[in-house]
Amino acid sequence: MKRKMTFLSTIFLSTMLLLSGCGSGGESGSGGSSEDSDTFKVGMEAAYAPFNWTQGDDSNGAVKISGNAEYAGGYDVEIAKRIAEGMGKKLEIVKTEWDGLVPALTSGKIDAIVAGMSPTEERKATIDFTEPYYTSELVMVVKKGGEYEGATSLSDFSGAKITAQLNTFHYSVIDQIDGVSKETAMDSFPSMRVALESGVIDGYVSERPEAVSASAANKNFAMVEFEDGFETSPDDTAVAVGLEKGSDLAEQINETLAGISEKERQEIMDAAIQNQPAAQ
Repeated sequence: MKRKMTFLSTIFLSTMLLLSGCGSGGESGSGGSSEDSDTFKVGMEAAYAPFNWTQGDDSNGAVKISGNAEYAGGYDVEIAKRIAEGMGKKLEIVKTEWDGLVPALTSGKIDAIVAGMSPTEERKATIDFTEPYYTSELVMVVKKGGEYEGATSLSDFSGAKITAQLNTFHYSVIDQIDGVSKETAMDSFPSMRVALESGVIDGYVSERPEAVSASAANKNFAMVEFEDGFETSPDDTAVAVGLEKGSDLAEQINETLAGISEKERQEIMDAAIQNQPAAQ
């Protein structure tokens, strides 16, 4: 009888512990989901001024980077703030290396990519995109006073050492320059600026806002705009929000973007160029 009672007591206690564990887990999961539903997690490099950069405080509307003492500012941050507001959610910036943005999105670590990313056909095979929130043409960043500052066409860069960011269409268009010395792609714009300053390269391919930003931040840099420039598609020169395939956020985000006029977008970009940290 004693053994029977002990056995029943063991079963009872085990059952209570199991139910207690399940209840606890359920509450934790529910809390996590609730928290996630109130937060819009956006991935960006925070190293591509004036689209996005890293700074030490919250001046000029910068947003604190998740798990970091620093803040993110720039055009992308301002657009992300408007999207989050339209969704009624709190914006969370997740600083992510460029090559890690798409994996972070597809694995669910972030809800969207707002990082000056172009909706190329290659990327569309893996993720979805919203309507564009900025459009710009390709230019070249070179040394001010150097032999390439006065260039007006691609042919002027024959023999020049040119590079662009790794895994971007910027790097592929270098092949359109006859006789160019196509240098190894670099992982970030700050790296390319250092290489240009030191003479390792003669120039790098960029979008106009970044080039304006570079020349504003460093008096030794100049932007070259082309009369006869790179051949690109509309998707190449557009910038859009990256989303998971089939994401139900697209319609809501597009509605918010549609409410930002072209004039306001340019005003936001002009402010971003003006507000960028001097080092970027």
